Amino acid sequence: MNVCKAHQAMRKIALAFLFFLLNIGFMGAMAGQDFRALKNGVEVSSGAETVRVVALRDDVVRVRMWRGGEIPEDASWAVLAEARAGAAPTTAVKSAEFAGFETAKLRVLIRRSDLRLTVMDRAGNVLQEDARAVEMRGTEFRIAKVMPAEEHYFGLGDKAGPLDRRGQAFTLWNTDAYQWQESTDPLYKSIPFYMSFCKGRALGVLLDNTWRSQFDFGKAKANTLEFGAANGPLDYYVIYGPTPKEVLGGSRWLTGATPLPPMWALGYQQSRYSYMTEARVLEVAAKLRADRIPADAIYLDIDYQVKNRPFTVDRESFPDFAGMLKKLHGEGFHVVAITDLHIAKVDAGYAPYESGTAGDHFVRKEDGTVFWGKVWPGPSVFPDFTRQQTRDWWGGLYGEFERAGLDGYWNDMNEPAVFESPTTTMSEDVQHRIEEPGFAKRTASHAEIHNVYGMENSRATYEGLLKIEPDVRPFVLTRASFAGGQRYAVTWTGDNSSTWNHLRMTTPMLENLGLSGFALSGADVGGYAGTPTAELLTRWMEIAAFQPIDRDHTEKGSGDQEPWVGGAEQEAIRRRYIEERYRLMAYLYTTAEEMTRTGVPMLRALFVEFPDAAVDRHPLDVDRDIAPEFLMGPELLIAPQPYGEKTDAYAVTLPTEGWYDYWTGQRVARMAKAGLPTVMVTPELARLPVYVRPGAIVPMAPLVQSTEERPVGPLTLRVYAGGDCRGSLYQDDGKSFGYRRGEYLREEFGCEVKDGGLRVRIGAREGKYAAWWKTVRVEVYGWSGAGRVMVDGKPTASEKTEQGLAVTVADEGKGTELVWQ
Repeated sequence: MNVCKAHQAMRKIALAFLFFLLNIGFMGAMAGQDFRALKNGVEVSSGAETVRVVALRDDVVRVRMWRGGEIPEDASWAVLAEARAGAAPTTAVKSAEFAGFETAKLRVLIRRSDLRLTVMDRAGNVLQEDARAVEMRGTEFRIAKVMPAEEHYFGLGDKAGPLDRRGQAFTLWNTDAYQWQESTDPLYKSIPFYMSFCKGRALGVLLDNTWRSQFDFGKAKANTLEFGAANGPLDYYVIYGPTPKEVLGGSRWLTGATPLPPMWALGYQQSRYSYMTEARVLEVAAKLRADRIPADAIYLDIDYQVKNRPFTVDRESFPDFAGMLKKLHGEGFHVVAITDLHIAKVDAGYAPYESGTAGDHFVRKEDGTVFWGKVWPGPSVFPDFTRQQTRDWWGGLYGEFERAGLDGYWNDMNEPAVFESPTTTMSEDVQHRIEEPGFAKRTASHAEIHNVYGMENSRATYEGLLKIEPDVRPFVLTRASFAGGQRYAVTWTGDNSSTWNHLRMTTPMLENLGLSGFALSGADVGGYAGTPTAELLTRWMEIAAFQPIDRDHTEKGSGDQEPWVGGAEQEAIRRRYIEERYRLMAYLYTTAEEMTRTGVPMLRALFVEFPDAAVDRHPLDVDRDIAPEFLMGPELLIAPQPYGEKTDAYAVTLPTEGWYDYWTGQRVARMAKAGLPTVMVTPELARLPVYVRPGAIVPMAPLVQSTEERPVGPLTLRVYAGGDCRGSLYQDDGKSFGYRRGEYLREEFGCEVKDGGLRVRIGAREGKYAAWWKTVRVEVYGWSGAGRVMVDGKPTASEKTEQGLAVTVADEGKGTELVWQ
């Protein structure tokens, strides 16, 4: 039997399973006091404990366990109701020792004596095996899994440290962690999902429990993975691949898709705590335009408000707020304003407090009085977001801001953070009222709700904006969240620091956020806490140009951090990389749209695209010298220095042969290393190594200063000759939900090198959205041949370039074929 490690126990289970496959009788023989066959699974009891395992799909099973006679409520903040209602056909099986079932892709076994679980694929490969019986002590539970030596673990959201979680342990409890460091835990988000990867086979596990939980990947006990929670239901999902992309798709199916963002959200964003006056905001915007630095958004931190009170505007510092927004819109800027969830507790004259009190929308203590704590406005109260009516009230507070012209909202401090508290948050005995469709109406302690509080805050914002502007895509940025929170908001890594180490940590944090469902994420470019050196800021801006959210942000009291800080030479480099982001906007937006459909993040670890690249099929990203590398979409590989402060040459390892240098279009030189091609790089400040996958077709557009500006000129297709040559382009208006009504444009491309010639196909357009281009410039890299090309059978002269060949052709959307011989 082919398994990650030849454990004798695994062999025994597999043989036992084969035995009862040969000896299964009719269904009546399965009857027994400890066993019940379900339409899509089994239920097995041992003593006071019962486990129910059901197949929601052929590749997704749900495991629930409880003590006593009554199964816990089937309700979830994270997993969609339609997913929980899923049912795949199963064949039940039973022997004296085991009970279980089989789907088209999986085999599930439960040992009847102690309810230990094993999940296998149909070939008999053990994918997951309980190391011991589940431990239930009082309200707590602990699950232990065998950790094969070759298995690696990823996920859990924005935890700091290496990409691979093996050998580490974590607590999930949303925490305001100002100036967090590599060893800081817990952090801002609680996403109880991990992906295991062993010799090319991927498996996902989602623990659906909102209480304080722990995950230990072999730190306390070698070769034993343990996870559990302080209270609440033992309820988890196992998602099989076997590829990482299939696991990500299964996770998306369970917890929901990331909605397509407005296109401007992918542009460069400028922020700080705080731009103190209207004049300063306009000055920064004017400087960005005067210096021809493309940008799409400017942020307003808490100082635009009256005494830091949410949903107010300080008219002394911002005397013409609506006029400022109108002027910024005219210059192609969008404005994002912070709206923290704490509502100032004041006697009179503050509408959010008055309406919230009148509607009974604030959380209470056990004695029935409203809970308050100190935050930025001083004494503050907190909305009870587990009530649908409270979320509706909160969402309605955005009406005046929407009418004024704000474009997006930033939900910060929503762990929730509370000053002068020994726990930095609410007391765990604060009461929340669950009044939510799909849930039993009841009161829950903050200990249960804490980890979903920030997610429900962003949900209230997102849903409220949809009610106000039903055909405008909301933009919500949240700091705290839970599994499924990607349905409502994008996120970032919180209050990082202006150090080389924090720049280095950004890549694995964003990769793990993407693997955990948060595909639209970023980090404060340049670092939030402190002032970066000019070189550090430049390096950071270079790398951030290839990340999903590109926001430059810093704290009060730090030095200026805009792109021009540090002199003309530094500004020129930073401008170049921001410009490149905008030239790639067609590619970025296409990748974002793919992410909404598939769950595959924009920023990807290498093993997501290349799970079988290594000879032994381990994930490349766990290798120390490869760890800094990442993919933006399927085609671009970015390879920063392992240590940005060092000047030493370093090796870039590529997952396959034939990659191209993005900047020159030339195939890169190769050196053999452990079976994979490598290239040596000598660091240069102005040059971030970027490579393009052979067979890629990358769409690019003329440079604009914001996504509001219509590109002028041809669409460019960069064709990098190689196997499996293809690409795609997706476009819509970037703002509305018109794409759901067919108002989109989708175009597929392909190329083939055959019989000494090169054939490039531009597919016919799909959808009703009109293209901004009339012509397409096709640039060919990696193939040199005749300068003459046949375009739809008609001879056309093509241009010789330093990199290869190019030709510009008319594009009416009906499909075009180009053939070089």
